[in-house]
Amino acid sequence: MELLLFPKICEFSEKYNYKMVLSKEQNFYPDISFVDTEGNKFSVDIKSTYRKNPNAVNGMTLGAFTGYFRDRGSNKNITFPYKEYVGHFVLGIIYSRNLEKIDERKVYKLEDLANITSVIKDFQFFVQEKYKIAVARPGSGNTKNIGSMTNINHLVEGKGPFSKLGEKVFDDYWMYYLTKDMAKNADLKSPPYKNLQEYLEYKNITIKR
Repeated sequence: MELLLFPKICEFSEKYNYKMVLSKEQNFYPDISFVDTEGNKFSVDIKSTYRKNPNAVNGMTLGAFTGYFRDRGSNKNITFPYKEYVGHFVLGIIYSRNLEKIDERKVYKLEDLANITSVIKDFQFFVQEKYKIAVARPGSGNTKNIGSMTNINHLVEGKGPFSKLGEKVFDDYWMYYLTKDMAKNADLKSPPYKNLQEYLEYKNITIKR
């Protein structure tokens, strides 16, 4: 998908006079950095996920909450230091898996290319600031990555739990979030908070209804 989108991304970069810097390695953040004529840097990570049903997706990981995210002057595994970016965006791709049985042993001729069944279909694209679609729990297993919303409308419209609280709260929450193992390594009995409600209580933050 990234290869198919690349010409359009280049077209966008040229249209708005952005310098486009690609990540050096596969595990570097972000996928693309845009730099405007005044030197402002914007990160764009390309993320994809599949529909579980008409209203929900499997979810995405939105980058690490350790490493460069906490040491914001670091150059490790990131194109530019995190603190130099003025905005962090996600280009999201939602698709449906084609559950039709495909005969992988079948040999196609060149004239049959149009009849080859795709394994994915029904694409939907969106762009949102990372903090607006993030949730307050890790994205997968034991990896230290930020999780995303799974409701499709909330993803597309940027209605995650941090969207009203703001990016500063999002940054603070994830910069000091500890897994059980991280808390243990820090000689703590347990993490100071495990979810957003506990964080708000821990920080004595009151949400205006």
